[in-house]
Amino acid sequence: MQEASSVPHPLTAPLLAGNRRALARAITLVESTRPEHELEAQALLAEVLPHTGQSVRVGLTGVPGVGKSTFVEALGVRLADAGGRVAVLAVDPTSARTGGSIMGDKTRMPRLTVHERAFIRPSPSGGTLGGVARRTRETLLLCEAAGYDVLLVETVGVGQSETQVAAMTDVFVLLTLPNAGDELQGIKRGIMELADVCVVNKADTAPAAAIRAQTELRTALTLLTPHDAPWRPVALRASAQTGEGLDDVWAAVQRCAHDTDVPAKRRAQAARWFDDLLREAAWRAFRTGLDTARLKSLRADVEAGRLTAVQGVAALLDDRAGGR
Repeated sequence: MQEASSVPHPLTAPLLAGNRRALARAITLVESTRPEHELEAQALLAEVLPHTGQSVRVGLTGVPGVGKSTFVEALGVRLADAGGRVAVLAVDPTSARTGGSIMGDKTRMPRLTVHERAFIRPSPSGGTLGGVARRTRETLLLCEAAGYDVLLVETVGVGQSETQVAAMTDVFVLLTLPNAGDELQGIKRGIMELADVCVVNKADTAPAAAIRAQTELRTALTLLTPHDAPWRPVALRASAQTGEGLDDVWAAVQRCAHDTDVPAKRRAQAARWFDDLLREAAWRAFRTGLDTARLKSLRADVEAGRLTAVQGVAALLDDRAGGR
């Protein structure tokens, strides 16, 4: 086994010094799927890991048309102007042709893009479920090592799988709209149960409807939140266009981070990350030794109804146990 090099990675020093170009190159490195780059990326992460953890990680998602990018930019500019260092990880849908980002959230944040105290990184989701990119967790660590104290993760959007961001952030913010219909029917229950802060955005466009939506959200959160929860989720109104309510949203985020045992939460998230990677590695190792023809045959039998899915998988396991 080759011994690890004692020579520091060339990106380590500039990254820890807060160099944005070094951060961008480091993220490109961890996003690469080339085996040699993966080894290099893990070596870099090992060097900067002691300098991570000093930030507030905020996940943001929302219903279609809620104005996530506009909201993130307005909040980010506000925090950066106040002296914070803000990193935005904007996860976009993936182009089937190029593998790149389709929507290009960075182009919709012109003020934040040029702010000297901000860093924006759009990343293609790569087909990863949960509204996040495959390497979002590593990217969060790199941003923390570069000295960014506020990390905003904007997900692809609300859907049945748009909950993974809650498993890697300290505070989960759900954006919704006034006049969006029945809030309890229009928003997935799973997301409501995970939300720490709910925000009715674009409140300036329909003030009365925004108040009604806020009241409905408060009722829903009361019903969904356990009585012994350390943090009681809140529902607020805001407008990214006018700036109304943004200070209240950030104050709620800070209160949530203060009232929640963030170190314990991050330890649990790290353990979950380990379990996820272990399952992924176990599946790759298992599939490497599979007879491709046998796999196709069993899948065809399941598809045709000759076997149940449980029986098909059991047959594969029997094959492996028998050394076939």
